[in-house]
Amino acid sequence: MHHHRRNFISRCAALALGSAAPWALASTGSYPDKTVRIIIPYPAGAATDTLGRLAGQALQQALGQSFIADNKGGGGTTIGTRALAQSEPDGYTLGMVDSTFTINPGLLGARLAYDSQKDFTPICLIASAQFVLVTHPSVPVKDLAGFIAKAKAEPGTLAYGSAGVGSGPHLAGEQLAQQAGLKVVHIPYKGGGTVITDLLGGQVQFAFATVPTLAEHIKAGKLRALAVTGPKRSALLLDVATFAEAGLPGVDIMPLFGLVAPKGIAAATVDKISKALRASIRQGEMQSRLKAMGFEPVGSTPAEFAQRIQEDTAKWTEVIRKGGIRPE
Repeated sequence: MHHHRRNFISRCAALALGSAAPWALASTGSYPDKTVRIIIPYPAGAATDTLGRLAGQALQQALGQSFIADNKGGGGTTIGTRALAQSEPDGYTLGMVDSTFTINPGLLGARLAYDSQKDFTPICLIASAQFVLVTHPSVPVKDLAGFIAKAKAEPGTLAYGSAGVGSGPHLAGEQLAQQAGLKVVHIPYKGGGTVITDLLGGQVQFAFATVPTLAEHIKAGKLRALAVTGPKRSALLLDVATFAEAGLPGVDIMPLFGLVAPKGIAAATVDKISKALRASIRQGEMQSRLKAMGFEPVGSTPAEFAQRIQEDTAKWTEVIRKGGIRPE
């Protein structure tokens, strides 16, 4: 008995010493010991900006240092993302990426001023969102099957708006057309807001957008939801079938939102940031904040995020190639 107890006490002492031992912390040193910048490749107010600021707050709470948002919009996210690629890989400049990061390689190819696979270190996939296919109520269809039948019976008459060539909503429409064998018309706008206005006014017949963007309009009956992407129904739209349930599992676009660093950042630093962020997303305050806004909290490991980036990049490159999509 005493022997066990003595062992237990010495083990506790060793643990206490271990956690306080300076060499145990040597790997990440005192990171972060100054303000960390998170480059956001959008103007303030975009979903990616909102999630980047949330991530900054969570990291600030966990690591006791300021994490500030640095908005560098423009160039279809390429300006901010290039600035990140060229930053010092010391952990004091991080950056937010979203689906555009996985779309641009296929869309812009050699015109891209950085290599999405080689110039960055993924840290954490923070969240994803579901897309919903909606029609204006004047389109006489009740479900996805009806929509496909109408589009096939009247090729080239149904038009959809998107936030621009190569945007997520554009590729969602292209994915739908390729999977169901439809001929529809794509109308690129300069931004997502104007699309919604024209959709509500019936100037375009259908569109894709994230569930949180459209949930209120759907509930008010101003738009009709036909299907959502993702493995399960949206908590905000429980009566709307998934594409898989509706018979088109190949329409699976799920916007992603994540944190990356420039290539060359120390593995221990990546680990420290990723663990802190993951904890907040998986069981902390950030989880409830994300859910309340209609996002799907993920909180991945760096390796899981790297794999998702690779898979999505391959998928969108193929959709772009097959659709013959050229950047504006």
